[in-house]
Amino acid sequence: MELRQIIYFIEVAKREHVTKAAESLHVAQSAISRQISLLESELGIPLFDREGRNVKLTHMGKMFLEHAERIMIELEKAKEKVEEYLNPNTGIIHLGFSSGLSVSTFSMMFSQFRESHPNLHFHFHQGNPTYLVKQIERGDIDIAFIAPVLSDHPLVKGDIFFTEKLLLVVSENHHLSSEPIIRIGQLQEERFVTFRKESFIRSTIEKACHHAGFDPMIAFEGEDVDTIKGLVAAGVGIAILPELAFSYNLPKDLRTIPIDDQSFIRSVGVITPKNRELAPSEKLLYQFLKSFYDRLYRFQM
Repeated sequence: MELRQIIYFIEVAKREHVTKAAESLHVAQSAISRQISLLESELGIPLFDREGRNVKLTHMGKMFLEHAERIMIELEKAKEKVEEYLNPNTGIIHLGFSSGLSVSTFSMMFSQFRESHPNLHFHFHQGNPTYLVKQIERGDIDIAFIAPVLSDHPLVKGDIFFTEKLLLVVSENHHLSSEPIIRIGQLQEERFVTFRKESFIRSTIEKACHHAGFDPMIAFEGEDVDTIKGLVAAGVGIAILPELAFSYNLPKDLRTIPIDDQSFIRSVGVITPKNRELAPSEKLLYQFLKSFYDRLYRFQM
């Protein structure tokens, strides 16, 4: 099995057309057809069903494609790592970012890091924790910001940088806006503007409400913090958000209220793979992060 056979196979699978794949790769159509035939002969199975000029992956072809793409990802990462070892201050860091995270301290951190490493660039992957762990498992990323930080996970290890409270946010004319502190039981008749079901904040809200004897009424579910703040300001409902979300872009007609429940707190940090080392450029970022948040915590104390 040769590398070019895998490259040809992936291109044909993507385009479902041998001629178009040949044009994309700038090689003869006959060369692609021959190499794929040799690959199928070596594997002992057909990878494509031929439908005139078009081709469709067989069931085994789809399985082989999944592994072939992983091979190409690993080869590309290997090339990047070689380049990084030659110069860890250049290249691209693939960084995961959990949905629902506040960006205030992160933007400050990235600005400081880029000042020291101007030739390093970032490719961001955003999603829920399950998605980020899968990205690390696939090798697409090696480090991800996450909240809450996972512990005792078989694939990733977590480092907590700080913890933050979750606060109730209401519009200034809401009947609860003058309360000094809120109990969850007081929110039984309220409509929640919140995150999707897989998020930590959503699950925390649901567990607390169930413990108080009711199901929360959901008026909106999404992933963007600013959208949630805007809907609360418009009177659509109430929300529970991390305290750092109120350090920027806070509409003047919103009020935040502490919640009388110890479960409304979460850890924030990063996860990294347990079974492989970080690349040199990723190690630079990781050490910078630990130092940055340690300094920030000492300043806050």
